[in-house]
Amino acid sequence: MAQLIKIYEENPNPNEIEKIVKILKKGGLVIYPTDTVYGLGCDISNTKALAKIAKIKGVKLEKANLSFICNDLSHLSDYVRQIQSSTFKILKRALPGPYTFILPGNNNLPKAFKKKKTVGIRVPDNNITRAIVKALGNPIVSTSIHDEDELLEYTTDPELIFEKWSNLVDIVIDSGYGDNIASTVIDLTTDIPEVIREGKGSINIF
Repeated sequence: MAQLIKIYEENPNPNEIEKIVKILKKGGLVIYPTDTVYGLGCDISNTKALAKIAKIKGVKLEKANLSFICNDLSHLSDYVRQIQSSTFKILKRALPGPYTFILPGNNNLPKAFKKKKTVGIRVPDNNITRAIVKALGNPIVSTSIHDEDELLEYTTDPELIFEKWSNLVDIVIDSGYGDNIASTVIDLTTDIPEVIREGKGSINIF
């Protein structure tokens, strides 16, 4: 049974953040707020936890489209091939923010992602998420929390999320209602940026 933990974005409690990091390091799954919709995540370096997320999504791990949630752009070279300065300027301009950028992956990707040629990078404008990633010391791998309701694509109420997910995850963070618009996804693997999905982030950033 999951724990429901209340954390305020304006001033995340360091003790609660540390509790979450310990769970992640042990291979736990956490549902957390972002600057868009609530996400389901785990430690990028824990293969068993990654496999759990893939199972929940009903896909093979190597086929799962998961984003890497980073605290800032300092982890970029750990997972991404060298990029042009024009591409880096777009990232600097847009992040932290409601974007997922598709970038060319390098040879240092965790074992579970070795076959992937690209990686989705997120730096959410959310103090809780970035505090968790900073304390963890490496990115968390993430997927959005979807809703079965045909009208609402994403569940925004953390208490409803807790009811539905409490037997599948270890922690649900309650940071109040989330948004119901996902991130804007932009492919930066070629010279011309391509908008894959228009979401919360403005596409007028180029």
